[in-house]
Amino acid sequence: MGIFIFGHRNPDTDSVASAIALSHLKQQLNYPTIPCVIGNINKETSYILDFFKVPYPMLLNDVKSQVKDLHHDVVLHIPPSTSILNAYKLMESNKLETLAVVDEDNKLLGIVSMKDIAMGLIRGNFDELNTSYTNLVNDLNGTILAGNATEIEGKLSVIAYYYKSIEGILNENDIIIVGDRYDIIEYAIQSRVKLIIITGGKQIPDKYIHQATENNVTIISVPYDTYYLSKVITQCNYISTIMRTKNIITFNTSDYLDDVKEAMGNTHFRNYPIVDDTNMFIGFINRKHIMNSGKKQVILVDHNEYAQSVEGLKEAEILEIIDHHKLGDIATSIPIHFRNSPVGSTCTIVYQMYCENQIEPPFPVAGLLLSGIISDTLYFKSPTTTLIDKKAVENLNKILKLDLDKFAMEIFKAGTSLEGQSIKDIFYKDFKEFNLDGYKVGVSQVFTLDIDDVFNRKDAFINFIEETSTDFNHDLTLLVITDILKEGSYLLFKSKNQHLISTAFLVDTYQGVFVEGIVSRKKQVVPQILDAINLLK
Repeated sequence: MGIFIFGHRNPDTDSVASAIALSHLKQQLNYPTIPCVIGNINKETSYILDFFKVPYPMLLNDVKSQVKDLHHDVVLHIPPSTSILNAYKLMESNKLETLAVVDEDNKLLGIVSMKDIAMGLIRGNFDELNTSYTNLVNDLNGTILAGNATEIEGKLSVIAYYYKSIEGILNENDIIIVGDRYDIIEYAIQSRVKLIIITGGKQIPDKYIHQATENNVTIISVPYDTYYLSKVITQCNYISTIMRTKNIITFNTSDYLDDVKEAMGNTHFRNYPIVDDTNMFIGFINRKHIMNSGKKQVILVDHNEYAQSVEGLKEAEILEIIDHHKLGDIATSIPIHFRNSPVGSTCTIVYQMYCENQIEPPFPVAGLLLSGIISDTLYFKSPTTTLIDKKAVENLNKILKLDLDKFAMEIFKAGTSLEGQSIKDIFYKDFKEFNLDGYKVGVSQVFTLDIDDVFNRKDAFINFIEETSTDFNHDLTLLVITDILKEGSYLLFKSKNQHLISTAFLVDTYQGVFVEGIVSRKKQVVPQILDAINLLK
């Protein structure tokens, strides 16, 4: 299993590009990383990935601990044709409590435990034999004297009577155990029984072997006495005759640990089989594995808050965080690599890491890094832009040799088109929640070159914002509609405090008010709302 690298929910270009680029860098440094996203990729990012012919990252729904994360027991498994005696010896020599019985494709058929074997010795069918001649020969150190059959199934008897006492009793379905009683052997051959087992390792005259061959009767000689053989012969039966196939609790590799714990808490089995989606047997787990469960390993980029991250993050092991936002609430139990820089894009930081490791990003990765910086800094129009961002773009473009003005405009055109998108899609395209000094605030930001498309649906947007505010119990729900060309933003909102918008942005409080110069949620919108909250207290 690899290390998952991903950005925040509702991923933007910087989030996706930095995850892919960082994963590539880590792979060059021999780390088994997997670039991921935890939400749908937007149009702008899709355009960039397609432009540079980069595969889309894996969609990661959660990082909760699953059965596949556990250090399970990889144990021996057996086919259903294995004898009970052979299974017992295998379990004893390997100190196993449970064995899985699988078919030729390794798919689970059933399980057998030492208890199952013991109960078979107590409650089993002692007068029936269902096995192969191979099992009989191997388990009983036997020698086939006549016959060439492969499987045997029939009624088992030990014959100790005078031969006339069994006249009319034997038939073709019988398996008899006998010593060197030639009268019994001859009569059994004439009765065409399935199998004669000669005990004591005795040789019998050739005439009986010839008669058995002519009558299609199998004869096996074993070195054990009749008493011992009668005790162990049913242990030569197929393991499938005693394996459990019902009421078996299996766990799928994708099952969550919480569900496994609950199931184990309601049952008292010692070992539980693990299978995949095709019922392929993987191994066994038990309570000790739950106590020492593994965790998914993750690296976060472009965020460091639980509310913006993947579901189940608290169950994962965070190895590293690369970000350019304010410090959030994510906590770890051990020290980790945490890199946070006040630059305009996480891609800028990732590019610095390439430089520090003296690795030049290949053309597609360089394209993603440059695109992430251009997108997150609004092509250097955002107040978050630094000289470090501009220098990174300059150096990356030495690899790419793009017309930056033209490329930037193509990015924004692709990303800001709202055609065919619902109000819900637009609102949640880049939506984040914040806890600002006790205030629960939700801020969505949309960059567009077509402001009319939003304002033609202004009332519908306001209704949706009000519903969202109620559903999430926000103190403020805000949609920031950023006009890239005018370098400012229009605001649609629902606020429990009617003075919050005017105090934060020094504008009149009405729906659709334009705030000049406001283009950055991180460096302008959120800090100004926080300042206003403190002023209004």
